[in-house]
Amino acid sequence: MTNDTHRRANRSMPDAAVIPVLACADAAAAADWLVRAFGFVERLRIGTHRIQLTFGDGAVVLAARSDAIEPRGISLMVRVADVDAHCAHARAAGARIVAEPATFPYGERQYSAVDPSGYLWTFSGSVADVDPVDWGGELR
Repeated sequence: MTNDTHRRANRSMPDAAVIPVLACADAAAAADWLVRAFGFVERLRIGTHRIQLTFGDGAVVLAARSDAIEPRGISLMVRVADVDAHCAHARAAGARIVAEPATFPYGERQYSAVDPSGYLWTFSGSVADVDPVDWGGELR
C-alpha cells in the first residue's frame, strides 16, 4: 500500500486525503456555528444527519451523534493565514478561546478554541521556517 494522493474525483466527496468525522448532537447547528465562527464553507448537506465542510484544501464531516460515533478526545488543527484576525473573528462570533494567540519556537503562531460540541480546535499560521532540530524535533 502506498500513500498515493492520486484519487478518482467524486463530486460526492471533498477533495482531501484525510477527512475527520465529528459526532455532534445537532450537526446542522454545529455546521452553522463553524461556518460563522471559524470561516468553514458548507460543501454538502445530507438531510440533517451529515454535513461536509471545507477549509482551504481540507475538509471535515459533521455527523449526527449515535452509539457508533461519540467524541473520543479528538482535537483538530487548521492552518490559517492570519491567526490574530481569525481569533478576533471567532471570538466575536462567540467562540470560547481557551489559548490566546501565541508564537512558538517551532515557527507557528497558534490559538485554540472549543466549539459548542466540545471539540478543541487549534488554528495555526507559520511565522518562520525553523529547522526542527533547533527546537528539539527530529525530521524523518
